[in-house]
Amino acid sequence: MPAHRFLAFDLGAESGRGVVGTLDNDTLALEEIHRFANEPVEVCGTLHWDVLALYSNLLKGMRAYVARYGDSVEGVGIDTWGVDFGLLGEDGKLLQNPVHYRDARTEGMLQEAARRMLPEELYRCAGVPLSPVNTSVQLLSLRVRQSPLLSQAKTLLMMPDLFNYFLTGQQGCERTNAVSTQLYDPRKRQWSEEAFKKLDLPLSIMPPLVDPGTVWGELHESVRRGVGLKRGVAIAPCTHDTASAVAAVPGKGRNWAFISSGTWSVVGTLTEECLTSPEAFSAGFFNELTLGSFFLCRNIMGLWLLQQSRAAWREGGEDLSYEALVRRAARIPESPALINPDDSPFLAPQDMSEAIQAFCARTGQRAPQGPGEETRCILESLALSYRKALEDLSRVLGRRFTRLHVVGGGSRNELLCQLTANATGLPVVAGPVEATVAGNVLVQALAARCLSGSGEIRDCIDRSSQLTEYQPRDQAAWEDRYARYVEILRRGAT
Repeated sequence: MPAHRFLAFDLGAESGRGVVGTLDNDTLALEEIHRFANEPVEVCGTLHWDVLALYSNLLKGMRAYVARYGDSVEGVGIDTWGVDFGLLGEDGKLLQNPVHYRDARTEGMLQEAARRMLPEELYRCAGVPLSPVNTSVQLLSLRVRQSPLLSQAKTLLMMPDLFNYFLTGQQGCERTNAVSTQLYDPRKRQWSEEAFKKLDLPLSIMPPLVDPGTVWGELHESVRRGVGLKRGVAIAPCTHDTASAVAAVPGKGRNWAFISSGTWSVVGTLTEECLTSPEAFSAGFFNELTLGSFFLCRNIMGLWLLQQSRAAWREGGEDLSYEALVRRAARIPESPALINPDDSPFLAPQDMSEAIQAFCARTGQRAPQGPGEETRCILESLALSYRKALEDLSRVLGRRFTRLHVVGGGSRNELLCQLTANATGLPVVAGPVEATVAGNVLVQALAARCLSGSGEIRDCIDRSSQLTEYQPRDQAAWEDRYARYVEILRRGAT
């Protein structure tokens, strides 16, 4: 059987990359051919994504593909983070550079959203709890501030759909990203008329919905000419990066959970249906979609904390690699302090180290001193937050987990993986690191009829990946550590 070759673009909050996926003899090989920074730009007090720079890098990635593999590709798939969007006018042109989900425009909007539609009611409708980053809240901020953008907009496109529009001229929204808007009804598989009506948002701007594995369309002739391709189609993978990563978790059976570990940590498990019980709502769980399944999850701030601490140290003259930071943290037997990774001041602080110091002062702890202690504090706190999320999942679902899969960039962090095994008491299977791009490529392969379904995708990942297992250690000590963490959460909330 001939090899099949696809091009996947994975855009994250810090960087993007183009990766070639080759499926040969039921084994997947990945080769990164282009990497680029994703650098938001603040203009007149508003934080934007540099959408044209990102699009330019997609084209550069295609040119790199042509230089390496020739003028034909079986598919091009794009996944990105969720919630953010661009608005097109009547003429199909972008009205404004897309705004970053960490921008301050949604301050105070949670209260306004709750006034218009009870959070419990919105959760029953969309399966997603209120959050300042949600598309629904971002749009509401435009309505409340009487922005002319809503009246001028003809179409809203989520970030991956916007790039697909630039490439093909076709408009739509893939469902795994639609869920992140909090404006999609996962049971009815359509935009929620109720949510749009009660929040006073224009349903008319929402595009048609498509499933993952849909052929988006032929690459526009000008795109093919500009990059040197003779033929190629855009294919919608699971366009939400987390959904792509979950599609590539090599889990077996039923009683496994996963952590997609990157800028955000997403802790979850597959479910057969959208679960909007009062218990799920109180626990703050998100119902999301991946290929052929729902998954129930909690979003935790993740390695964003370490990324921003590293940026603060760099500003202070200490430019340390992530590897160097983890080595320092590994030499420290125990962090002097624990934090709640989801404490709101950590969302977009001016200085992450100062925010951690402030949390410790508020909760009566000795703050970590220096990069090694602070890194240890962040990693231990993340591991303990994963245990809390898994316990809540078990309680809500009535299911006991026996195995935990960690995928994504965080699976390379040996210290974090071992701390996670210790904290949760579960065997941790780390890998694949490139779960998101692997899921992207293999859903494209499914659309091209090279694979038959999600089970075959997981089997392919298992055959193709180097996986590392971590066994729990020091269980009695970690039970005490967890009790202290729960107490710190209580103190931080008061």
